Amino acid sequence: MKQTTKFTLSGLATGIAVASLSASLSTTAMAQERWTMTSTWPDNLDLIQIDRHWAELVNQLAGDEITIDFHAGGTLMPGTEVFDATETGAIQAAGDWPGYWAGRSPAFSPLATTTSLFNGVDYLNWINQWGGFDLYQEVYGEYNMVYLPYGITNNESGFRGGTPIESLADLEGKRLRLSGRDQGRVLEQLGGSQVTLAGGEIYQAIERGVVDGAEFSTPGVDYKAGFGEVADYWMTPGWHQSASVFGVMINKDSWDSLSPETQEKLKIAAQATMTWSLAWSEKQSTEGTEKFLADGTTINQLSEEDLARIQEITNEVIVQGACEDPMHAKVYHSMISYLENYAQWRDISVPYNMSRVTDNLPSLEDIEACMGE
Repeated sequence: MKQTTKFTLSGLATGIAVASLSASLSTTAMAQERWTMTSTWPDNLDLIQIDRHWAELVNQLAGDEITIDFHAGGTLMPGTEVFDATETGAIQAAGDWPGYWAGRSPAFSPLATTTSLFNGVDYLNWINQWGGFDLYQEVYGEYNMVYLPYGITNNESGFRGGTPIESLADLEGKRLRLSGRDQGRVLEQLGGSQVTLAGGEIYQAIERGVVDGAEFSTPGVDYKAGFGEVADYWMTPGWHQSASVFGVMINKDSWDSLSPETQEKLKIAAQATMTWSLAWSEKQSTEGTEKFLADGTTINQLSEEDLARIQEITNEVIVQGACEDPMHAKVYHSMISYLENYAQWRDISVPYNMSRVTDNLPSLEDIEACMGE
């Protein structure tokens, strides 16, 4: 009897050891999972720093479960192909700017940026507390992807070129490099014409006079791209992109293969990167502005009257787009509802308030009419 008891305890110990070994092997197997991630940004455009920051943070937080192998834009495939590659699972993830996919759905446009509407704090608020995050999942979810917004930059530079733009009247007949469907529509009503160019093509386009002017990003990014060498004049503010959002597209099947704990770590990394990116961008913008001025760049600021005109046209373009596409309408309805709701606190906290203040917003009633509500 004693021998039997001894054998049973020994067997129990062996069972525990086997279970522990299995758990260890399982953990090791999870650690061996590797994701391939690329970006729309090549190494020479500083926006890639946002993508790298997230990938490195994930590897620090979840390195026992997942390793992300990050590759700069253009090294695995052209930036225009990363959407399809992520959707099909050819790669697991890709950093992007949602506005590049507006040809697939116009709803991607406001998920990336707005003309004369949101600033950086608005996007931060809206994504995290006013339902914005869920709308990213709804739009990207149509393409077999999960989306984690992890980058915000505030107001972009504005147009740069070899001739000054001092007022809206100077836009008449100008060929300007500009991203975004809604942005192009506003520009056309202001008398200019939109030219679509990849970020890496802008320098030569300005230098050779292919375009009369161009916008790309924030002052810090623009300066490192060398635009001060070919553009003596800078028109501000960047009404065309009053703020921008960046993030990571993740193949849905790859996302579902992760444990809930690992998914949460990726989300935490996105939240941390988002906060870092806004401060990083503002610091870079300040330093970039100082360098442009030191190099002799002339800055021309639009008048309040010109900005009011831009807001009026923006409102019309937003309602126009809402009537054309239900999802586009849903996103803008959520954004404008946020602005109106937040104004109850924002406006009484002046001068210590955050976010953008405007008395002239697109009509929720007009958008709801387009939505059939």
